[in-house]
Amino acid sequence: MTEEHKNYFESKEFKQLLTQYETSVKSGHLTYIDADDLADIADYYQMNGRTTDAGQAISLALQINPEAVGPLLYKAREALNSGNFDKAREYAEHLRGSDSLEHLYLQGEILICEGKVTEADDLFRQHFLTISPDEVNDFVYDVGNLFKDYELYDKAFEWAVRSKGDDSDDFKELMAYTLFGLEKYEDSARLFNELIDHHPYSKRYWTSLANVQFMCEEYSDSITSSEFAIAIDPNYPESILAKANGLYRLENYEEALAWFERYSALIDDDEYGHLHQGSCLINLGRHEEAIKRLEHAKEVALDDSPYLPEIYQELAFAYCEHKEPELALYYIDKTSSQNCDHIDLEVIRGHILLANNRPDEAQRVFKKAIVDSGYSPKTMLRCIVSMYDNGYAESAYHLFKKFFNYANSAWTDGYSYMALCCWDLYREKEFLYYLQKAVDKNPQEARTVLGNLFPKGMEPSEYVSFIKNKLENNRK
Repeated sequence: MTEEHKNYFESKEFKQLLTQYETSVKSGHLTYIDADDLADIADYYQMNGRTTDAGQAISLALQINPEAVGPLLYKAREALNSGNFDKAREYAEHLRGSDSLEHLYLQGEILICEGKVTEADDLFRQHFLTISPDEVNDFVYDVGNLFKDYELYDKAFEWAVRSKGDDSDDFKELMAYTLFGLEKYEDSARLFNELIDHHPYSKRYWTSLANVQFMCEEYSDSITSSEFAIAIDPNYPESILAKANGLYRLENYEEALAWFERYSALIDDDEYGHLHQGSCLINLGRHEEAIKRLEHAKEVALDDSPYLPEIYQELAFAYCEHKEPELALYYIDKTSSQNCDHIDLEVIRGHILLANNRPDEAQRVFKKAIVDSGYSPKTMLRCIVSMYDNGYAESAYHLFKKFFNYANSAWTDGYSYMALCCWDLYREKEFLYYLQKAVDKNPQEARTVLGNLFPKGMEPSEYVSFIKNKLENNRK
């Protein structure tokens, strides 16, 4: 679904059309509506998960005009979504005579879906050589949008820069989303801010800005932007999700849970919302509730869901905390066929074994994970942190000492955990040493790991002086 479609679906014109159609359906006396308009209504229903309503609208459109461009495009993309490329080409052939440009775009889209991106690009380049100068901007905009919609952001950018001085909001929007996809977040944010200046009541632009700010780790700003979008439309799922994500990253799990619940109430079949409800509940220590939410996430997730590994991982954590280690290990085993970081999951397996008083098995799992990772420092660190988390502070302390001798001078992670280890073992001088290292090398980690030792809202840069003053006052 293109951004252009989404813009149209928010317009007064479309809302009037939709009301007219739905009123006539309810009355049982269908008024005449253009076939292409019915295709737009079907697209709208499809976007909102109303597949039965979409099918009815498109069937009516094809009855009215079997050769209309909109319904043919809808059926072609329906075939593409099911992987039936030959059927999609049949629909494309119907478009050849009625709309040569839509035929071209559909040909390119079929090639993209087949994984023939270079061939699609060549097809568009050949046509680009034949168009007049006044057609350039429209053509590169359409092609750029097509590549962007398939998350081929490099290609989208290549086409967008062929534009001849297009400063329109449509073009800015294309560039803003493309730059976001290319992880050029500052440039993307600048363009979304410009778009918001022109369209201050656009919930999509506010939500998009919130997502950019989230990727920049500006979580408070992201929440504020999402709240502007929510004020415009309290039931806009994307802005509700953006606020929930920001609150989650700020570790405000109670409030984040409420917003994830609000999101799932609108889109119950999206496993992402249920997964993160479970994650919030785990962080709140409400493991039995977490299991119920995560099991529901597993039920609604499709077999190819990219979130399945994370659902299994969170279920493993929840069952571990619920003192059901065999179920926890069962869900770790379930990840073996998934596309995920299997070494990372083996570290979690070791953690579960350690948490359930099976240290010898855990040690073997940790050793294998470290070897399989090629002695990755990150894997080593996660194993040591797991030992600390499971109450083996003395052993973790000695392993941390060896680890930091092994790590190079540019290494930034783990110093906060070592400081915490020294704090628990009453090693005051070493605690201050590693605390200083932590705030210098990785202040974000210091805030996350050590923040509960300090007044709420205190910056990591103030940690060392605060502790020194506190220790000095205790000696008096």
